[in-house]
Amino acid sequence: MRTMQSRPTLFDRSLLRRHRDRAVRGVNPAQSPDFLLHEAAERLLDRLTDILLSFPLAIDLGAHTGQLARLRAGRGNIETLISVEPSAAMAALAPSPTVIADEDALPFSDSCADLILSCMSLHWIDDLPGLLAEAFRVLKPGGLFLASLPGEETLHELRDSLARAELAVDGGISPRISPMLTIKDAGSLLQMAGFIEPVVDRERLTVDYQDPMRLLTDLRAMGETNTLTERRKAPLSRTTLLAALATYRKLYGAPDGRVYATFDLLTLTAWKAEA
Repeated sequence: MRTMQSRPTLFDRSLLRRHRDRAVRGVNPAQSPDFLLHEAAERLLDRLTDILLSFPLAIDLGAHTGQLARLRAGRGNIETLISVEPSAAMAALAPSPTVIADEDALPFSDSCADLILSCMSLHWIDDLPGLLAEAFRVLKPGGLFLASLPGEETLHELRDSLARAELAVDGGISPRISPMLTIKDAGSLLQMAGFIEPVVDRERLTVDYQDPMRLLTDLRAMGETNTLTERRKAPLSRTTLLAALATYRKLYGAPDGRVYATFDLLTLTAWKAEA
């Protein structure tokens, strides 16, 4: 049995919950800037459409405000979808039934679910092997695990611009963006957890912004800002921020002044063997 003392602490999970709570204060989920979550959810549901099976009980790990639940509209042959979300404020906006819980400590019995989904939440998990083991435990024999999460090239423009600015202005680099999973590592972790027929593929999205500050605003509005425990606790100085924005425009800008941001979408598909 895993204990709290044995778990790594890469992320400040209480800060993550606060970021998500802040992101939805007074926000109508239908009008939120969660374009990336919407896109990832649509792609996951498209995958399910190609699988000719029924899923009486499905669980959505890290459901945010329930994008998957709202978009499924009969797709994927899901009868009941339970949304699991650590932020009480986000869970309150998700369609019921919902459970407020961390994704890697699931309050479900062994072999109870036919399908486990996760849409852009697993990159905030301290113990990803432990979460996959939990998902394997909860799935019925023959059950499906299907998840999307950011890949290693996600926001490489922002990461590079911040690092260059901090080196120039502050003389050192602070962790600002979470480490991202590679395709090879994702496949290995699925196999280690006991899953069979693991498949990991990647789709790359390039989003253009009028200004890099708009990207930072969107990340904050999605609750996707820095929660690394080793982050520099002092806020980014105005001088460093302006230097980072200028570097972003110079290195990753278009002639018309717009800038680009890369998002890698990894999709993980794996099965629990039949008994």
